[in-house]
Amino acid sequence: MNNNHNIQITADLEAVVNASFYDTPMRVDAFELDDDAKIELIQKHFAAIMHALGLDLCDDSLKDTPRRVAKMYVKEIFRGLNPENKPVATLFSNPFSYNQMLVERNISVYSNCEHHFVPIVGKAHVAYFSNGQVIGLSKLNRIVQYCSQRPQIQERLTKQIANMIKESLGTEDVAVIVDAHHHCVSSRGIRDTGSSTLTAEYCGRFLDPDVKNDFLKHIG
Repeated sequence: MNNNHNIQITADLEAVVNASFYDTPMRVDAFELDDDAKIELIQKHFAAIMHALGLDLCDDSLKDTPRRVAKMYVKEIFRGLNPENKPVATLFSNPFSYNQMLVERNISVYSNCEHHFVPIVGKAHVAYFSNGQVIGLSKLNRIVQYCSQRPQIQERLTKQIANMIKESLGTEDVAVIVDAHHHCVSSRGIRDTGSSTLTAEYCGRFLDPDVKNDFLKHIG
């Protein structure tokens, strides 16, 4: 077996490991049920949870809660689990040959901790260097939103945002910082309301210390 073949096998294994690490853990049959079927199933199970908690599902205020929660899970806060909802990147030519860093700051992050299913709320800052095309600015927000709308851990969320921007733009020159408050820390357990968690992913030119520092200055 020659050395080039060994290198290719190693690269293929790394790709498999990286893909499984970056992807949200999903079953192979995750999309066999359509949204309506998922809503019906979640509604039934959430009603059972409320019943176990001793809540009166005949009460006018509570009787429709299981369906409201089910629709919210499928259609809103976890809609990023369905690849059919993946935003399509709108790319434009770069006639001005703008080759400096482009930064979008303070993109709202609303996600949910996969350990306790309570909110993760914060901001994302993203940047990239054009590889000949630029992306519609709102699509950066949509990419952050799509990756956030699933049960998450912040480290994975940060990498998923960076990977999707790289994939959309065809460039490695991407940086992402997420600064967020975790309600599993503030509303339970230690109940620390003052702390936040910061994660970062630097790729391509952003691995250069000077470029990285320039990005950090831009986001304040």
